[in-house]
Amino acid sequence: MKRRFVQVDVFGENPYRGNPLAVVVDAEGLTTSDMQTFAKWTNLSETTFLLPPTHALADYRVRIFTPTEELPFAGHPTLGSAHAWLTNGGVPKDGNAIVQECKVGLINVRRDDNSLSFAAPPLLKSGPVDDALICEAAESLGIGRDAIIDAAWIDNGPGWMGILLTSADEVLAIQPNPMKLTLGVAGAHTTESPFAYEVRAFYSSNGITLEDPVTGSLNASLAQWLISSGRFSPPYLASQGTAIGYAGVVKVDVDDSHVVWIGGNVATCISGEVDI
Repeated sequence: MKRRFVQVDVFGENPYRGNPLAVVVDAEGLTTSDMQTFAKWTNLSETTFLLPPTHALADYRVRIFTPTEELPFAGHPTLGSAHAWLTNGGVPKDGNAIVQECKVGLINVRRDDNSLSFAAPPLLKSGPVDDALICEAAESLGIGRDAIIDAAWIDNGPGWMGILLTSADEVLAIQPNPMKLTLGVAGAHTTESPFAYEVRAFYSSNGITLEDPVTGSLNASLAQWLISSGRFSPPYLASQGTAIGYAGVVKVDVDDSHVVWIGGNVATCISGEVDI
């Protein structure tokens, strides 16, 4: 069956400099196995499938797959899916306020000029990390334990452990070793930079350590942690992907209700049909 399909770039300073996402717009009738097989074939970090909502408040429902598993939530797939839904005729029930349904629940998305942003969901796991795990994280990152100035669980679905280093330069210098942990690393830029901090995201897949170009879920939970601890004051920009040749720009803001919003550019790069 022919289904509408797009591939979009999310969080890129310009198209093709952010994180790619494949979106099957008309996913009704596909089984979980169908979705997982197609996500494995696209070989992108995530592929999403748009479906009619089951919740009365939602505008659409999305299922998010890596090449090996389904995720309850992910950030760049949220913005990329919202963009695909809007550009393929989706009309929000409430103006510029879009409500996405996914396995973690309802996610609010808003339109601001040419960018989209999502409200960071509550953390599923937070708090301090055992020192033994911090030492394991340091070894995985190829750095000394004393280079880590703070660490915390900041898991909103993918299992993130947050690691804070002294500077952006230290973050960019990381040469990771094989790891089992899912690590999000941040370090402050100098005051001359337009960015507050540099971000890198590492995870393991089939025993291989991989790095994500630009990661919405991680930037959301990092912002919740770093803002609540008083280390950074919104609004600000975060940079990610520099070390691997990307140019991700993530906008971080907080509304009057103290909800963190994560935003960025989204651009359609490929559009057409796919036969699934």
